[in-house]
Amino acid sequence: MAAPPLLTLQGIHLTLGGGGTPLLAGADLTVAQGERLCLVGRNGSGKSTLLKVAAGMLEPDSGVRFLQPGTAVRYLPQEPDLSGFATTLAYVEEGLGPLDDPYRAVSLLNELGMTGEEDPKALSGGEARRAALARVLAPEPDVLLLDEPTNHLDLPAIEWLEAELKSLRSALVLISHDRRFLSNLTRSTVWIDRGATRALGKGFAAFEAWRDTQLEEEERQQHKLDRQIVAEEHWLRYGVTARRKRNVGRLAKLHGLRTERREHRRVAGDVKLAASEGGQSGKLVIEAKGLAKRYDARAIVEGFSIRVQRGDRLGVVGANGAGKTTLLSMMTGSLAPDSGTVRLGANLAMATLDQKRTSLDASTTLRDALTGGGSDTVEVNGERKHVIGYMKDFLFSPEQARTPIGRLSGGERGRLMLARALAQPSNMLVLDEPTNDLDLETLDLLQEMLTDYPGTILLVSHDRDFLDRVATATLVAEGDGHWQDYAGGYTDMVAQRGSGVQARTIETRTIDAAPAAKDAARPMAPRAASREKLSFKEKHALDTLPKTIATLDKKKAKLRGVLDDPNLYSRDPTGFARHSADFAKLEAELAAAEEEWLALEMRREAIEGSVP
Repeated sequence: MAAPPLLTLQGIHLTLGGGGTPLLAGADLTVAQGERLCLVGRNGSGKSTLLKVAAGMLEPDSGVRFLQPGTAVRYLPQEPDLSGFATTLAYVEEGLGPLDDPYRAVSLLNELGMTGEEDPKALSGGEARRAALARVLAPEPDVLLLDEPTNHLDLPAIEWLEAELKSLRSALVLISHDRRFLSNLTRSTVWIDRGATRALGKGFAAFEAWRDTQLEEEERQQHKLDRQIVAEEHWLRYGVTARRKRNVGRLAKLHGLRTERREHRRVAGDVKLAASEGGQSGKLVIEAKGLAKRYDARAIVEGFSIRVQRGDRLGVVGANGAGKTTLLSMMTGSLAPDSGTVRLGANLAMATLDQKRTSLDASTTLRDALTGGGSDTVEVNGERKHVIGYMKDFLFSPEQARTPIGRLSGGERGRLMLARALAQPSNMLVLDEPTNDLDLETLDLLQEMLTDYPGTILLVSHDRDFLDRVATATLVAEGDGHWQDYAGGYTDMVAQRGSGVQARTIETRTIDAAPAAKDAARPMAPRAASREKLSFKEKHALDTLPKTIATLDKKKAKLRGVLDDPNLYSRDPTGFARHSADFAKLEAELAAAEEEWLALEMRREAIEGSVP
């Protein structure tokens, strides 16, 4: 007999703002022990709202929330609030229960590159996110509700978080726009669409094909409904008069069909992305020789040279603080290097998307941000277009024209920045974190637009899937100011390099003993021991890697049996290609797991051998 679910939501209805269309209309959610579930849907569909209801932070208009007695739940909001805490450690420890291990709070902060002594008022967005993650992960709760956990994290932190979540026994409910993250972690999917929920008993990797099938079927049903209405209206107009008067039931059916069509909530439209094209640039777009840049004693760029040709799509990756934005600024001529030269090609027209959205004044209206003020039109591809029509292309309503930018959501600000950048005539796009806050459907369209863009693209992103889809070459921070380019996207780079992006070295130290008054209040982390020890994560990896290796071996053997079929290629060439790619991926994963286990085992033996 299956164990009862830990958390259940049934028939959740919620309307925000006191009226209008319900945001949630009969939404359901069931979280079982060990569940790995993702919540997906368009921006504004109610994902975060449903997660707040699940966390018990928001009361619905109607519906039932049931939590098994004794179940521990932790919720990660999109924008964590650290106000009122003296240090990040105090913030993390406040989330611990009486039986939780206080040393795990310190361990997680250190693994995330923090000491625990940071002042919450001085944290960047990425640092606040790391502290919030440590707070919800430290108790190892029964249910983890995570709203955009990868926001503001760099690639090393994202990959660390992915491994950490895989190792937990907690049930997970995830909201994220990171496809790779969702595909690697989830085993079931709940789609929020027009206020209702639809469940798929498979992970995110299977979701998009299933969603498209569902929408196609819905479109067919809607077409049948429209044809039925036409037929009933024809009968009403031209049927025999006496029968028409007697058949009140059929008339009522027609009214019912009309009501059904009127109340049908259609899927939100797609963003219409198209870049304004400038004239063709010269074949050589950027030539950099011997670039160097230092801040204080730290080398950001050292001896960097590169040639960028027309049509290249260069992805730039590295840990936060590695200098990605600085390097882009030097390559595009907006920042002077300490030494070296940059030559830009002929007829170059650049359009830029700024990571921090600093070009947006919070008091500027949406209309003025798109037109520059004093106009009702936007020039796109040499043609004047009314600003309201252009707003609709990016899913803004006409009523939002006079909305101050400061009142827009993160996703709306992301779409606005894209709208501004793409309206500029260009033959080179410089995009710094363009995927921030965009939903999956908009990401799809952005990827398609960039793939068709005839010019050159320089792209900074922490989204591995997006880099694989767009980049033709990847530039990686190797440390100490050195950068290396690799052919292909992020996965190709990892295959050539043998590893992904490494975290920038950050000097961390364990928390010193607090004053005596605080010692009695909470246990502190021990001072760093004089001899080296395996970390919590390394010990866990040593315990779990053998099982992982055995599982991968079994999968590999099973797939080899499929590929050994001599008739497979002639019978199913598409399946043969897919199975071959899966086999190569399994081989790479198995080799990486074996190498990691061997390195950890050698490290353990070395440490134990050094014990007196």
